[in-house]
Amino acid sequence: MHVVPLPALADNYIWLLHDGGQAIVVDPGEQAPVEAALQERALQLRAVLLTHHHDDHIGAAAALRERHGATVVAPRDERIAHADRRVGDGDAFTLEQPQARFDVLAVPGHTRSHIAYVGAGVLLCGDTLFSLGCGRLFEGTPAQMLASLERLAALPDDTLVCCGHEYTAANGRFARQVDPSNPELAERCERVAAARRQGQPTVPVPLSSELACNPFLRIDSDALIQWGRRHAAGDRIARFAALRAAKDAFQG
Repeated sequence: MHVVPLPALADNYIWLLHDGGQAIVVDPGEQAPVEAALQERALQLRAVLLTHHHDDHIGAAAALRERHGATVVAPRDERIAHADRRVGDGDAFTLEQPQARFDVLAVPGHTRSHIAYVGAGVLLCGDTLFSLGCGRLFEGTPAQMLASLERLAALPDDTLVCCGHEYTAANGRFARQVDPSNPELAERCERVAAARRQGQPTVPVPLSSELACNPFLRIDSDALIQWGRRHAAGDRIARFAALRAAKDAFQG
């Protein structure tokens, strides 16, 4: 399966998965990049997977469904109007074209009904886990988001993280403030800067790199425990909440 990030809107990624003939798209907030990619590669769109209800992730789903006859798979959320199949935690489904099997994980925090899809060697995580960061807590609690991230962190190390936005550079600048002595993070940020200078995406990225560098997945590391103590955040949930609040206020 080929995995292609399609830039859309201001900083979104729509994910294109294809086998050379048949295709899936994930979180299409905009139609034009999808149509261009399908035409360029001579692909037939068979399925649209949605992770959560925000318009920058579902805005083109109905149009793609109508034009291509694609099956739309979505979480159980009435705010997503057009879906052929509703899925939730523990569900699994198989697509015949392209041939792939996906497991569904509930990952509330960014929104209450957010889900992630795991299959074909990739993690399609929307706005829950970002490269070197995590999503804002619009509808969930710190405890929910931390639990969601821990579910994702338990996946195989070689899983490719396919997130919904190009936020890596800014996330890296914040991460280096809270984990300044992490050599793998420093090296990762150098690679990210080089990629962005060339106009290249920074994702997908192996989960192993996120486990080594992403402060939101390193909440129990010595560096983050020390950071939490300096911010009067003793237990791990309080530490995560303080870290997310600090990122919300970060201007770097």
